[in-house]
Amino acid sequence: MMPKEITPIAHRGASSYAPENTFAAFDLAVEMGIGEIEFDVHFTKDSQIIVIHDETLDRTTNSTGSVCDRTLEELQSLDAGFWFDERFAGETLPALGDLLDRYKDQLRFHIEIQSEKAEGLASRTCELVKAYGLEDRTTITSFWKQWLIESRSYAPEIPTGWLVPLGFETPWDNSVIEEALQEGFTQICPRTSAVTPELVQTLHDHGFNVRCWGVYNEELMLRAIESGADAMTLNFPDKLRSHLLS
Repeated sequence: MMPKEITPIAHRGASSYAPENTFAAFDLAVEMGIGEIEFDVHFTKDSQIIVIHDETLDRTTNSTGSVCDRTLEELQSLDAGFWFDERFAGETLPALGDLLDRYKDQLRFHIEIQSEKAEGLASRTCELVKAYGLEDRTTITSFWKQWLIESRSYAPEIPTGWLVPLGFETPWDNSVIEEALQEGFTQICPRTSAVTPELVQTLHDHGFNVRCWGVYNEELMLRAIESGADAMTLNFPDKLRSHLLS
């Protein structure tokens, strides 16, 4: 039996081709015909929400130090593109509200609460999502279960996806299913290296949407497709779209 179609989600935008978590990467995903993006959020020093993956600035900007030690204005003065390629010099870090406003009529959003220490971030993120009327086009995701619980407590109408850090040397544990059912999560996100058609079928049988993460190459992309998962996040969403259209 052929696997059903799988949805490509641009991981931090089309981040194989443009600096991650910038408008350049998200705009490129739109140009590729991708309808869903994934990105990460953190609090700033002045309690605003900025789009960036790391808790520090060192890897993806021209500065150093902790994100939470800078105001939104300070963070948006940094160069978030030159590290990737000089063609992207001058790219800035988006504020969450600006990102939602820019793509509210074009995209679906998968917003990851990245940090282990982020009390209040999930509820504030949901507040912005609701302000733009995007509850049915957004999923709040995290490796940290407590932030999904916080999200559901504040806005139970917004779907939640649990990024499960199993795979490689850690085998799948079915207790994940019972925990996710108990908390009312919508989506379970297994590492692609751990996913199998049998696991996806089990998750579907329990009512979960299944989104694969850790798609680092085309071999893993094909593994996710063959598993029957509903979606996958990947840095090269154009390759998945081309594969599905071929």
